[in-house]
Amino acid sequence: MTSRESARRLVVIGAGGHAKVVIEAIRAAAVGEIVGLIDPAPAAPRLLGLQVLGGDEMLTRLRDEGISAAVVALGDNTLRERIGHRLRKLEFVLPCVIHPAALISPTASLGDGTVIMAAAVVGTETIMGRFAIVNTGAVVDHDNRIGNAAHVGPACGLAGNVHVGDRAQLGVGTAVRPGIRIGSDAIVGAGAAVVADVPDGACVGGVPARALKRHVGA
Repeated sequence: MTSRESARRLVVIGAGGHAKVVIEAIRAAAVGEIVGLIDPAPAAPRLLGLQVLGGDEMLTRLRDEGISAAVVALGDNTLRERIGHRLRKLEFVLPCVIHPAALISPTASLGDGTVIMAAAVVGTETIMGRFAIVNTGAVVDHDNRIGNAAHVGPACGLAGNVHVGDRAQLGVGTAVRPGIRIGSDAIVGAGAAVVADVPDGACVGGVPARALKRHVGA
């Protein structure tokens, strides 16, 4: 990283629990100087020593003031994607955040705004979409395709050639066998073992994973 990049001023979108982990990753990786947080309904006016500057109405003003970069730190996949698209229209730079304790293959491809947490692994020729998350300790093996705004939860294990659709949510500890396709907007419950393809919008869980009612959380 060049000195110019390390000096970049950026704003973080979100001031909740997920934002805490993202902020620590930004600091550990020296992605840039965080000037503050954007959240329309924060639980507190400060988070990890950073001030909440206001809601989404602040974005245009911050860009006009020369804040060039933004990181979306929202756990909600649909909201993260929507805010990310707005930031792109406002011409914010959307850097990847890769914790220095993560292991990323040199042949992997990471989309704008991707966040890779500590102890995560992203394997050979894996392609990550925009605003995707690989959370703490997750392993995404070779030739995976992770869609835009998808979230691979903590301690997940994805074997080779797994395809995860846009905005899909894989709960903590999910295990996925090789060659599986998980559809867009699908939810996979915590601790599930996915041994068959998951349709778009489905909610599955258990060992082996099977269909659940949509209201069951991930």
